[in-house]
Amino acid sequence: MADKIAHYRDQKDSIGGTVTCVVRNCPVGLGEPVFDKLEAMLAHAMLSIPATKGFDIGSGFGGCAVPGSIHNDAFATAPAIEPSVTGLRQQENGTAVPRLTTRTNNSGGIQGGITNGAHIYFRVAFKSPATIGQAQSTVSYDAVNGVLEAKGRHDPCVVPRAVPIVEAMTALVLMDADLSQSAREHSKSRLGTQ
Repeated sequence: MADKIAHYRDQKDSIGGTVTCVVRNCPVGLGEPVFDKLEAMLAHAMLSIPATKGFDIGSGFGGCAVPGSIHNDAFATAPAIEPSVTGLRQQENGTAVPRLTTRTNNSGGIQGGITNGAHIYFRVAFKSPATIGQAQSTVSYDAVNGVLEAKGRHDPCVVPRAVPIVEAMTALVLMDADLSQSAREHSKSRLGTQ
């Protein structure tokens, strides 16, 4: 990556790229099935970052070319984890309850707008910076032809600087979803049983 960026910098040009983000150990059940789907909230946050031009999650656009019989993330049981380690509920005999997982993760850890316990993974596309050292033709508001040539130091690629921003925006979205889930659970507990 560094060599490619240096090549374009030496040409007084710029280049774009993608940032891949992976979230591990995300709680199951974050998000909503309709208006606040977690993937929609992540896309909203990522596309709010300057210079972004695309977002895909899981198999992304590649999933368009795969039949559903191959692309579907079939559910399966996973080995149980001891409740003392995870805080999961126990069966009456004290053993851990088996948990569900999927055989594949084409959905990128979110199904129907809600996290499923698998790794969440997505990519964010960043365009090439527009400000470059090469002379570029332009036109003023008065329809006068001109030349635009940037001087000074400009980043030939924003991708290295974007990594911590993508991570921070992801953390904000996930914490917001977690707080929303906590509020729902608290409200439910206040209703009591009927």
